[in-house]
Amino acid sequence: MNFDIDCFFPDENQDYGDSGKASFEEKRPLYLAAGKHFLELYGKDIFAAHLGGASGEWVARNISVLTDTLIRKLFRSIASDLNRMSRSRESITLVATGGYGRGEMNPYSDIDLMFLYSGRDSRRVEDVANKILYFLWDMKLDVGYSVRTISDCIEMAASDMTVKTALLDTRFLAGNRALFNELRKITLSHLMTKGSDAFIRQKVSELEQRREKYGSSVYLLEPNIKEGEGGLRDLHTALWVAKVKFKVYDPRELVMKGVLLESDLETYYSQLSYLWRIRNELHYYSGRKNDQLTFDAQNDVAAFLGYKNSCKVLAVEEFMRDYYIHATKVEQFWSLIISKCLSHEDTTQKILGYFTRRPIGEGFFALRGELTVHSEEFIRQDPSRLMKIFEYAHKHGISLSMQTREVVRRNLYLVNDKFRRNKEVNQSFFNILRSRKGVAETLRMMHYLGFLIRFIPEFERVYCKVQHDLYHIYTVDTHSLFAVEELVKLWNGDYRERLPLLTGLSGEIDKRELLLLAALLHDVGKGEGSGHAEKGAAMVPTIARRLGLSREDGERLEFLVRNHLLFAHIAQRRDLHDEKMIVQVARQLGNSENVKMLYLLTFADIKAVGPDVWTEWKALLLQELYEKVFSVIERGDFKFEARSERVKKVKRKVLDILDTEYPVAQIKDELKALSVRHLLSNPPEVLSDHVRMLLSLSGAKFVSKVDHEPDKGYSNYSICTLDLHGLFSMITGVMAANGMNILGAQIHTSTNGKVLDVLQVNSPQGFVITDENRWQKLDEDMRTVLQGKLKVKSLVEKRRRPTFLAEKPKPRFPTTVEIDNEVSDDYTVLDIFTHDKIGLLYRITSTLTGLGLYIGVSKISTKVDQVADVFYVRDIFGHKIVDVNKLEEIKRKLLQAIDQE
Repeated sequence: MNFDIDCFFPDENQDYGDSGKASFEEKRPLYLAAGKHFLELYGKDIFAAHLGGASGEWVARNISVLTDTLIRKLFRSIASDLNRMSRSRESITLVATGGYGRGEMNPYSDIDLMFLYSGRDSRRVEDVANKILYFLWDMKLDVGYSVRTISDCIEMAASDMTVKTALLDTRFLAGNRALFNELRKITLSHLMTKGSDAFIRQKVSELEQRREKYGSSVYLLEPNIKEGEGGLRDLHTALWVAKVKFKVYDPRELVMKGVLLESDLETYYSQLSYLWRIRNELHYYSGRKNDQLTFDAQNDVAAFLGYKNSCKVLAVEEFMRDYYIHATKVEQFWSLIISKCLSHEDTTQKILGYFTRRPIGEGFFALRGELTVHSEEFIRQDPSRLMKIFEYAHKHGISLSMQTREVVRRNLYLVNDKFRRNKEVNQSFFNILRSRKGVAETLRMMHYLGFLIRFIPEFERVYCKVQHDLYHIYTVDTHSLFAVEELVKLWNGDYRERLPLLTGLSGEIDKRELLLLAALLHDVGKGEGSGHAEKGAAMVPTIARRLGLSREDGERLEFLVRNHLLFAHIAQRRDLHDEKMIVQVARQLGNSENVKMLYLLTFADIKAVGPDVWTEWKALLLQELYEKVFSVIERGDFKFEARSERVKKVKRKVLDILDTEYPVAQIKDELKALSVRHLLSNPPEVLSDHVRMLLSLSGAKFVSKVDHEPDKGYSNYSICTLDLHGLFSMITGVMAANGMNILGAQIHTSTNGKVLDVLQVNSPQGFVITDENRWQKLDEDMRTVLQGKLKVKSLVEKRRRPTFLAEKPKPRFPTTVEIDNEVSDDYTVLDIFTHDKIGLLYRITSTLTGLGLYIGVSKISTKVDQVADVFYVRDIFGHKIVDVNKLEEIKRKLLQAIDQE
């Protein structure tokens, strides 16, 4: 664009009557208004072009030119106002630095200026600087500045890496060009020649520190597009080290010197433009400088870029997948530049390296802890050597050199169907999987170089695949690789003390390579939309045949992928005291090896979702399910002992425990009133405690007890009272009002009108609540509500008082209610999926009470901001709900209650 600034500003030479020419200060108000009008008018034109599809590069360059035009105009106006104008121009140069120096200005970017002067007329230089700076600040622009001589630059650059880096991005704006050329010359001869290797090492170190702060993975939920891995700063750093190593200013000189191919440079510029376009939209969207792709911003950018929802994927997920693919390319470009810098070593080092490299087999060498190949042609002669690269590096515990990584990338086209069915290639792959150490690291390197998705093309469907929620913090492919790593940690004994059962079971698996493959492939169906377990399982037979697996191994791999959600689903959302269901699960799994492998795969899947997703509560539920199913399978008859006999045994044991504490008749009466489910769901010692509470109720209307389980991360809160309509709803409301999180609840109603509910409780942050004052307050509120002196609704509303602090936007998904009348003989099961909010459980339970339903079992599962609550319910006659109209009413009223604001 052409920016005509003269039509906005008054003529510098205009005569102002008797006073003659006005000074800059006298014209300053006019200049300020003109400058604001100039930026506003042309800024709107640039914004319109942005909305119309202008590239990120076009917008960034034109904002830079717009800024240049304004600043040059100011400089000329101020210089003409000073006496001895020619002398001023000789002594001062206005230099753009940083992103502005590179000509990369986004809508709200900082403007970095250096006032370079010869060392003379420092007061005049200061006067010019102050006039320009205060003018720009009054225009509400973010301006950083420095005032330096060339000697200052050299001295400071020698001790300050930030200054040295800034000098690589300088650009002439106005003033004495000869002075600027002298700075460039000295920068090239002094700063780019001395200590270039140290500069590169420092920049690599800075990059690592930056990743620790902003995230060490490309695949973060809310990436920082400037400072995060795969962001703009990676591209800047790549260019800085290349400039210093190869003594260039213009990136195109790297092609002329044979350092980069034309296609490499095209990649650099296309990635810059892509990231600039997103950054431009972030700035316009936020109305300020902003580099964080937050959840709400992701939706905006996706819509801006034209992404649409489809039946398989959300628009925002498709956008973020593309973003991660671009970020990966940026990171790979950075690695390429470092590889080029390190490969240009002096002759002495190369000769010395030749004599110190160590042969490790089949034409591969180890040099300074890295695997190298003597030529690229060596790989092309026998493509199977591509897999051998990883096998030998894995076997010797060494990494791949930068040059070897580039060899792999350039020869990925050799990985075709013939390669994938090659027995030697597959043998090498399984040798890696069967190894005890380094498996996850080797698979990650395969994936990082693009080899894994070539070797297993089905895995490409989940490459950088995003799930737009707070629960899944990694992309699907990264999550799958972490699942592999979790299994390897079990085998290596990393969890021996915390998870002894799982650690022991991992050592009993006959074919660990199958389990690792299952972990790698368990989510491969997510690239095809909903129902990913079935869709992934359908892909397995083809993969298994290609890899040369036996029919039995292929079928087991397919079984594991198809059923990888089963264990978590049953453990967290079904009644583990339902004997019929346990037998059904045992029949479905078939044998003990399947049970062990599925239990281990479930652990790895959950653990790999994120650092805090695996909890002691989930561990207990999964272990309980495993032990019950394994017991049925080991017994072999898929039957339980007759219930009547088991009930008699339990009652006798409770009588033996309590016979010295209470009259036998009282104990028998209380046991007779207990439901069969209550008797068979708890060991005799626990039932004895329950009977003690029930018997103590005769002298009180309310009895409670708290047992802390610090190792398990929760407390058992037992409450005993007389049955009331909507009792469980009252309990959940009081708990919510007191800021207590319910993990699960066992609800026991005796035939004599007494109720004993046991709730597993912790804080919303996942900690055990040990403050006795909080428990006393809970009991006081509970007693007041149960006595009818206080409405539970008012307690909950008080807890939900509005806050003036803005809540961070989160992904939103519709609430769903599913009804299952098959899984239980005695109850209708309601599965509720929604977003967490204060008082949610109270809303649900009070709605169920209003519908005339009684809750028998409740299981609460919260995944960050997502809730999966399960309720086993019956009608007032103790029957399942089968009427279609009633079921529809339940669903409708639950949805209304949950979604009301």
